[in-house]
Amino acid sequence: MVMLLYRGIAFAQIPVEILAGNKRVTVDIMFFKYFKNKDGQNAKYLFFNRNRASIDNKMTENTNLPQFGFTEAISYNHPKLKGFAPVLVLSILNKGVNPKAGIQFAKIRKDYTIFSWIVSETLRDPIIDFFFLARYTPKLSFKLSLFSQIELVNAFPTVERNNFSFNQRIRLGLKMREFQFGAGLDLSQSGRNDFTTIENYGGFLRYEF
Repeated sequence: MVMLLYRGIAFAQIPVEILAGNKRVTVDIMFFKYFKNKDGQNAKYLFFNRNRASIDNKMTENTNLPQFGFTEAISYNHPKLKGFAPVLVLSILNKGVNPKAGIQFAKIRKDYTIFSWIVSETLRDPIIDFFFLARYTPKLSFKLSLFSQIELVNAFPTVERNNFSFNQRIRLGLKMREFQFGAGLDLSQSGRNDFTTIENYGGFLRYEF
């Protein structure tokens, strides 16, 4: 299915990021591109793709095993909606498959990107997800740009037996042609009354294929 979607996207750059942190190594592939119409212009459908893997530095054969997550989303972006759009999301995690639906906002420009959604699982006792991504890459010189990004991935349960989950991911560095590199911090918190916090900080390297 994903490969069929790729065929409708012209010249999509696919960034691959590796963060080598003090607690784990993460590999992240995330991009969003508009489908192209027959004239080569952006169509109203926007495709979002996220593939993420996390490998704990203390992994053994039975504990701290790798974690995987895959997210695919399609939204319908009519110009009169001013960046807002209905969106359908499919999230595939180690724990299972979760279909979701909600509202998305996207503003994608050359030097900055704002991308966000609020979606709810369509299953029983749903969890409501709030996702926010802001990226700013102004030019510093002819060949060099700043690379800054903040990402929020938050989950709000609708039943008391499930925990809240808050994730913040910050990247700050430089962009040189297809490469981006610098310092990164992943902060995750989970719980309801008492929260467990995990910090993973280190250096990141991104390359746009």
